[in-house]
Amino acid sequence: MTTLQSVPALGTHPASGSLPSRAETREQLSKATYDLLVIGGGILGISTAWHAAQSGLRVALVDAGDFAGATSSASSKLLHGGLRYLQTGAVKLVAENHFERRAVSRQVAPHLANPLTFYLPVYKGGPHGAAKLGAGVFAYSALSAFGDGVGHVISPARAQRDVPELRTDSLKAVAVYGDDQMNDARMALMTVRAAVDAGAVVLNHAAVTGLRFTKGRVTGAELEDRQDGTEFGVNARLVLNATGPWVDHLRKLEDPDSAPSIRLSKGAHLVLKRTRPWKAALATPIDKYRITFALPWEDMLLLGTTDEEYEGDPADVAVTEKDTAQILDEAAFSVRDQQLSRDLITYSFAGLRVLPGGPGDTSKAKRETVVTEGRGGMLSVAGGKWTTFRHIGRTVMNKLAELPGHPLAEDMEPMARLPKKVPLPGIANPNAVAHRLLVDGGTPGPRMSADTARHLATHYGSLSFDVVRMANENPALAERIHPDAPEIWAQVAYARDREWAETADDVLRRRTTLTIRGLATDGIRSAVDDMLAEGR
Repeated sequence: MTTLQSVPALGTHPASGSLPSRAETREQLSKATYDLLVIGGGILGISTAWHAAQSGLRVALVDAGDFAGATSSASSKLLHGGLRYLQTGAVKLVAENHFERRAVSRQVAPHLANPLTFYLPVYKGGPHGAAKLGAGVFAYSALSAFGDGVGHVISPARAQRDVPELRTDSLKAVAVYGDDQMNDARMALMTVRAAVDAGAVVLNHAAVTGLRFTKGRVTGAELEDRQDGTEFGVNARLVLNATGPWVDHLRKLEDPDSAPSIRLSKGAHLVLKRTRPWKAALATPIDKYRITFALPWEDMLLLGTTDEEYEGDPADVAVTEKDTAQILDEAAFSVRDQQLSRDLITYSFAGLRVLPGGPGDTSKAKRETVVTEGRGGMLSVAGGKWTTFRHIGRTVMNKLAELPGHPLAEDMEPMARLPKKVPLPGIANPNAVAHRLLVDGGTPGPRMSADTARHLATHYGSLSFDVVRMANENPALAERIHPDAPEIWAQVAYARDREWAETADDVLRRRTTLTIRGLATDGIRSAVDDMLAEGR
């Protein structure tokens, strides 16, 4: 195994076909006038930039941090129809969510999403009975045209074979349904890449310090490159504020008198090592409205989530001891104690749901997307959910086409004329890619382990072959970053050269799973920093 001391020497010089430098991107952003400047590199902003570029607009996208650096990489990692929405009679919404879920997992990004069977345990004295939940999962599967099988009910003994840590005390039955799962950070990065392939110009770690105005209209932004302090600006015919939890902060730069438009709900999660393999996820009702999840994810177990109003600085959101205790207590309804030991926790994270402003319990608030226009003509988009990220991008684009005066309509191709299910880069059958990687392993590079092949295939799709090419050219890059994780050093070089990684956190938290696994040691972070520096 490669020692950490030797790792800094592993880096390759930036590969041919690498991204432009930050200085080159800043110059490009400064010299052109864009049709649309998207501020905010979460999935809403990324999806809008992707669709806008597809429609023929000249698009720029900037973010103060990393792409998907906040809420968009702090989700429950699900693409789902929203089973709980059936309780409120939102049948059409569930059907629409299912349509988008299936489109992403089957046509747009089958290499980044995978089907996941859910078990919904029915305990004696619980908030719902077996008959009600059985009917609910049947209706849920019907709204998905039974594409994931027919929702049904099974015995506790059958369920425990797939979920060995399932608590069976007072367990009466288990309802079964299907949804999909993903690595949200990887999905977001591939969507950024799709936007760039369609012509968008993007820059992360570039913070807005002010807005540009022409005759009272917002016509661009002043920015500071957080990597070296360089100040620059971008001109645009239209500016879209897609800053998520910070949406009202940017609206204040447009109009200091603007009233708050959103409220925030914190969702915390825990990541644990698994004591035994799980073949299904648990979705356990806590009360009439809330469900707690126990999800097998990335060879680990993901627990959550909380749902409580948050009024602090979005940058300070974090998992508290109260959150941890709540998540573990709620998981204990259906998960055995031995799987819930605090010693098994490798990581915790919290994100902020953006909800429309108003009173009431955040857990009952609608997860809807709101698009508003400010006094200076800046559009602000907020809210929504990961499952419908493509739909949100199309919705915003339709809004742009309908703006008074139609400032962009003549220059953009209508959404209705564009392909409905444009795939993300790397689209491929991940099983086929993993097979190829294993078969081709060792020719000419070192032989690849099965878990690394599977990891590459389900995080890069066919782009895995570009990663492996780096390892073949420099066998040291084929070494694992940590012996207990599937990632290899070639992924760090690839993140630097092709995926806009600027910091160790960019690499270890969002482009790989080292941080989430609790394996981002000081030595590894230092080695990653050294490799990133080689590309500057």
